[in-house]
Amino acid sequence: MKQERRLRRKTDVLIADREAVFRLGLRRLFGAEGSLRVLAEAENHVQAVHLARQLKPGVIFLQADLLTGKVEDLLTRLRSASPGCKVVITAASLNNGEHLRHIRAGASGVILKSVHPALFVKCVHKVVQGEVWIPKNEVAQMAQMLGSAPVAIPRPVETLTYREKIIVSYLVQGWRNREIAEHLEISEQTVKNHLRAVYDKVGVSDRLELALYVINQHLELPSTSSLAVNQN
Repeated sequence: MKQERRLRRKTDVLIADREAVFRLGLRRLFGAEGSLRVLAEAENHVQAVHLARQLKPGVIFLQADLLTGKVEDLLTRLRSASPGCKVVITAASLNNGEHLRHIRAGASGVILKSVHPALFVKCVHKVVQGEVWIPKNEVAQMAQMLGSAPVAIPRPVETLTYREKIIVSYLVQGWRNREIAEHLEISEQTVKNHLRAVYDKVGVSDRLELALYVINQHLELPSTSSLAVNQN
């Protein structure tokens, strides 16, 4: 049993935040967890990208205030620096639609700095498992913004093929179409074709609605860590 614990892989975390006190608090919190390890801290987005490229963390906690310019650009740079990493946006507060914008841009989660510390640990585990982390009180608001009740079930998910489920599994983890295509050794257009078919089958119109559908319907997806490239 002890040997199994030693062999368990830890989740490596990078903390990017202007506030030294917050970085210290998060480092101590994660340091108390045997399954987590803080690799480094960054004070700005430039350091975050550099450290992500150098250390390859599995999860990056990125302060919302560091998002300058187009949000998608920085998130893409971070994921390119550390392929497969999950980016969680931390914020002191959220304006209307802000959380929606971050998730649409490719973040794996959004968490308020004021939440109970235990939720930060839970957040790491959830995003590593491929889930999208959204504050509970924001889910209802997002559903309203999308113009529907939580997420509708217009057609049975059983109609999804295994390949389509693979594509969805990568998508809800924040992978972009190009990244999925390169990893599965197919064309980006093929990925888009699969996604159009998925959207039509489950009755959603974009990546965010699909992610919410997966969360609300507890859709079981293939584990990307064990997927073979040539599966159909």
